[in-house]
Amino acid sequence: MEGSIMGQVRHGCATTTHAIRAKIQRSQATTAALSRELGINVKTVAKWRKRETLEDRKTGPTEPSSTVLTTSEEAMVVAFRRYTLLPLDDCLYALQPSIPHLTRSSLHRCLQRNGISRLPDMEGNKPKRQKFKRYPIGYFHIDIAELRTNEGKLYLFVAIDRTSKYAVAQLVDKANRKTAWEFLEAVLEVVPYKIHTILTDNGIQFCEQPRNRNTAYSRSMRFDMICEANGIEHRLTKPNHPWTNGQVERMNRTIKEATVKRYHYDSHEQLRTHLSDFLDAYDYARRLKTLSGLTPYEFICKIWTSEPNRFILNPIHQMPGLNT
Repeated sequence: MEGSIMGQVRHGCATTTHAIRAKIQRSQATTAALSRELGINVKTVAKWRKRETLEDRKTGPTEPSSTVLTTSEEAMVVAFRRYTLLPLDDCLYALQPSIPHLTRSSLHRCLQRNGISRLPDMEGNKPKRQKFKRYPIGYFHIDIAELRTNEGKLYLFVAIDRTSKYAVAQLVDKANRKTAWEFLEAVLEVVPYKIHTILTDNGIQFCEQPRNRNTAYSRSMRFDMICEANGIEHRLTKPNHPWTNGQVERMNRTIKEATVKRYHYDSHEQLRTHLSDFLDAYDYARRLKTLSGLTPYEFICKIWTSEPNRFILNPIHQMPGLNT
């Protein structure tokens, strides 16, 4: 009577099989008589007489809810995810300051309950990403981007460390050799550790043009002279291979999405102020998945404790610097 039928999946505490339940629903006998005949509780007989199916109902609450988050906290999580469309870990790092007891699993369950656990695929089938070769801190990618305000055009120099993700940026009126080496000097002044490698593209701001290299027209550039004086290797990307400098290209896009693509600026000064605030928040407050949930500044401080010989000054005493 209590044996299970092949192919039938019953609840762990079930006292009836599908065959017994079907017999109860077909029988014209009284509930008490069926209870005595089948050797089961009267309430069990009454329950299956009322039902129209033979399957067990799902256990748990009818309306799923969190045992960790309050209703208002869950509403905050849902609104944040729908507005930002950030990945799971980025949502976690951004929300934990406001909801300290939020864990990765409780966040994932919350997103599942509300049907937003998967982000929409905005770019179709994405190619498999290749990981960058691991380098010690001090390998910087540098690039230039063009931005606009109501006053006209500006150029943005951006430098980002391949390992620590620490970013430095500067807005200038012209993108030429002079502003390029001035930006390099500014980066050297603000970064608290030794820079050993700099990667740039083949732009005229950073290197001699290919047709003039190793010829009578070739000349030493101030950018390379500064690198040599500081023991820095200046590497160039391969021509027509912009993805080699992909880290700083991605940082350029991140900055544009947070500034000129989202807001209108009446003046260059408004953009400079917002850019400074954004980069301070990025370097000192934004938790990154690639750094195991640390901010770039926290990651630098962690390296300081294990490899202090790489540092020029104690980063724990460093205040936000250039980014204007």
